[in-house]
Amino acid sequence: MAKLYYRYGTMNSGKSMDILKIANNYEEQGKSVLIFTSVVDTRHGIGKVTSRVGFQREALLLNGRMREIVEEAKPDCVVVDEAQFATPEQIDMMADIVDQLNIPVIAYGLMTDFQGKLFEGSKRLLETADRIEEVKTVCWYCNSKARFNTRFQGERAVFTGEQVDIGGNDKYRPLCRKCYRKEKEKSERLAEAGGREE
Repeated sequence: MAKLYYRYGTMNSGKSMDILKIANNYEEQGKSVLIFTSVVDTRHGIGKVTSRVGFQREALLLNGRMREIVEEAKPDCVVVDEAQFATPEQIDMMADIVDQLNIPVIAYGLMTDFQGKLFEGSKRLLETADRIEEVKTVCWYCNSKARFNTRFQGERAVFTGEQVDIGGNDKYRPLCRKCYRKEKEKSERLAEAGGREE
């Protein structure tokens, strides 16, 4: 029986590489896979899944016609990149694809934003997914498991701003809770000192 999977991880945990690997595995077996991604992430162009090691693949854009597209194509599997940017309605559509078309859907995304708050799509996936799995990586500063997507401006962590600000290693680093808290405390001290290093 098909399932809705939610595989989450911090930035730089290899989620996009996993998607490309899954697609390759299905296709090597003569099976078909459809890949969807969000229109929000334009770092490498619209409608592309790109891993940090340089592999890239075209993808369909998440939209209100997803179920219709899947029903027409009848793939063996559907994979979704950047699922944190999906709307609750799009997540429910993924569940419909699983329940009504009996096609597995594997959604990959970030769990939380740079302030540690759930994304809307991630929240709905936590509420509806059949299986929830973590894609792990290590903290940028130590060897603990990374849990936070920490936003940086230069070498300074920032904790205010819009929820969505697209970027890669130039703007975000995966940190463990301890290192995230250290950066937050440092940022608060700098704010109290008027932005000057003490």
